[in-house]
Amino acid sequence: MTEETRLWDEGAEAPSDWTEYQDALVKRAVQYASECSKEMRHRLADAGLNPEAVSGIGDLRNIKVLAKDDLPELQATDPPFGGLLAVDVGELRRIYRSPGPINDPEGRISDFWRMAPALWAAGFRPGDIVLNTLSYHLTPGGHMLDAGLREVGCVVLPGGVGSSSTQAAFAASVGATGYVGTPQFLLTLCEKIEREALPVSFQKALVTGAPLPQSLRRNLQGTYGIDVFQVYGTADAGALGFECKAKRGWHIAPGVAIEIVDPGTGEPVIPGESGEVVVTSSNNIYPLVRFGTGDLSSMVMDDCTCGRTTPRLKGFLGRVGEGVKVRGMFVHPRQLAAVLDTEPSVHRYQGVVTSKDHRDVLTVMVEGNELEGPALALLIEEATNLRVAITSVPPGTLEDGAKLLVDAR
Repeated sequence: MTEETRLWDEGAEAPSDWTEYQDALVKRAVQYASECSKEMRHRLADAGLNPEAVSGIGDLRNIKVLAKDDLPELQATDPPFGGLLAVDVGELRRIYRSPGPINDPEGRISDFWRMAPALWAAGFRPGDIVLNTLSYHLTPGGHMLDAGLREVGCVVLPGGVGSSSTQAAFAASVGATGYVGTPQFLLTLCEKIEREALPVSFQKALVTGAPLPQSLRRNLQGTYGIDVFQVYGTADAGALGFECKAKRGWHIAPGVAIEIVDPGTGEPVIPGESGEVVVTSSNNIYPLVRFGTGDLSSMVMDDCTCGRTTPRLKGFLGRVGEGVKVRGMFVHPRQLAAVLDTEPSVHRYQGVVTSKDHRDVLTVMVEGNELEGPALALLIEEATNLRVAITSVPPGTLEDGAKLLVDAR
């Protein structure tokens, strides 16, 4: 096996029996969580289950799915982590605040979110100089990829969000060979580098936090010569799936068991059918059992040419929950409501997410009297950490009871 084809963790990425591997992970996760997580004990009791009776993934169907959209209320009732944390808070390295709001823990172990296998599969190797453009502020995205890059042995440029001119010049000046962040910001950087006649040194990219249309992938790979891979994960559960060289779906990442379930019933669907991605994690800091991501996908079971024997997720097929990801950040209707429900000049409103030239645009349509658009935009930007456009619409444009946030991409 060559260095190019060697897997990061062969036992976890290419188990001889996937069902056996997954069942062992589930059994270990449930038993540990029942011992160390107060909320997990409650959930098992509600299901009438003894943890010793859970021997594999098939036994999880009796446990109610814990929806990501329920975390804010759960954490508010039992702060700071809703009884899900399995260790004392003082044993954590960092605590993050994601939109929702949701508190996310980071344990004191290297590569806490298990991103190294995804980076390795994308061709990142020791000594690569990599620009990381996910946020290092409050939310964990930047640190998630930073930890994985350092585990692989890469040199990290902590670019964070924004300042495309500065980041383009920085990456070009040190000869950055890799990029991690959203695919849309990679396109922005490439166009900036091209306009300013800087040397393009990016050879590979691992993108996340936003959809990757095939047209955008073709542009980045064909026009700029960058080999683009995807990783799928959440702040709560870490890496869940990633692409290999074949780029035919997301291999299920080591350390998690994944079910695809009917969003209405929580019952597993057959392979190939779409449903919600539900995760059980063996994380000893923050063990999660039947955690509903709110994302829709389907399972691909056929063999892959890369040598990994894990099933694959087909890709992102939409959302179940209320949250919508915009430029790598989740936006929730309650964030808009917290700002606009208290504004006497606002009668009705609706946020709409669209895409223009592969870039996400959040527009908030507002009905009302004597609206001060710039002031409203500033308040919403402070609540969401995203730029927004305010559009005043005539009375009667928006219907009572309409969704407060619509993804029109």
